[in-house]
Amino acid sequence: MVRRYELANGKIVESQNELSPILVYVNPSDIEKKYLTEELKLDEHTLNSSLDPDELSRLEFEPEHVALIFKRPKNYAACDNFLFRVSSLGLFLFKERLIVLMAEDIPLFEGKPFMRGPSLPKIMLSLIYRSIFHFIEHLKIINMLSDSLETKINASMENKYLLNLFILEKSLVYFLNAINSNAMVIEKIKNNSAKIGIDSDTQEFLDDLLIENNQCYKQADIYSNILSGLMDARASIVGNNLNVLMKTLNIITITIMMPTLVVSIFSMNVRFPLQHHPLAFVLVLSLAVVSAISFLFFWKHKKW
Repeated sequence: MVRRYELANGKIVESQNELSPILVYVNPSDIEKKYLTEELKLDEHTLNSSLDPDELSRLEFEPEHVALIFKRPKNYAACDNFLFRVSSLGLFLFKERLIVLMAEDIPLFEGKPFMRGPSLPKIMLSLIYRSIFHFIEHLKIINMLSDSLETKINASMENKYLLNLFILEKSLVYFLNAINSNAMVIEKIKNNSAKIGIDSDTQEFLDDLLIENNQCYKQADIYSNILSGLMDARASIVGNNLNVLMKTLNIITITIMMPTLVVSIFSMNVRFPLQHHPLAFVLVLSLAVVSAISFLFFWKHKKW
């Protein structure tokens, strides 16, 4: 599927013009891939890399265009079960055209960076900025989920919530790798800004972009270290909760055994005092209750 956009009054609007300067391909078909490789001279390997979620970010200079692949967080769904993934997005910057390739359909041209009369190089940088912004938003969600799981772990004896934390930690590893990969590409863009066609005004935006990405990386690193450092403690909490449950069950079991022992003794087929007394049943039952209460007081006194 292909969408066409053009610049109108300093804004990016969708267009039906075949010659629109911005083309967005979402999971392109074989026919569209053939058009991109044969007519627009895109490298086939780079094109496929743009749709590969495991591809690292990189910047390449072709004779007629600049090819950029960078990482962005994949949209999270409930079926992902706490696993946050990353995907790749390809940008191919020509002198008068920008081609965007992505595997899933997402809103692209939203936010203030796209409303200030952007040039094509600045649109390319603005897309990277939105990727960084999405990473930050996903990190906030991961932090909220982590806090929620911690609360559940404190009162749970199951490993389910602990495994969910492991999955979140795995997601942060993916994020750290993707953000660090983007950082190297942004640095390379900065070193080759004149070759790409970035003017002095856009250069300041590029510097801000590098700072934002570094802050995003540090935030992800902090969350990862916190989850990793406290994982053993949370596992111990689950084990301790299980020990508390076993202790409670032992108290209940022994408390029930004490009156059972008393009743069993008086149920033997031998002569016992009071066996012909009219209140023998009540006395034996009272003795059983007293034995249970006495054990509970003894347990509490020992602070077991």
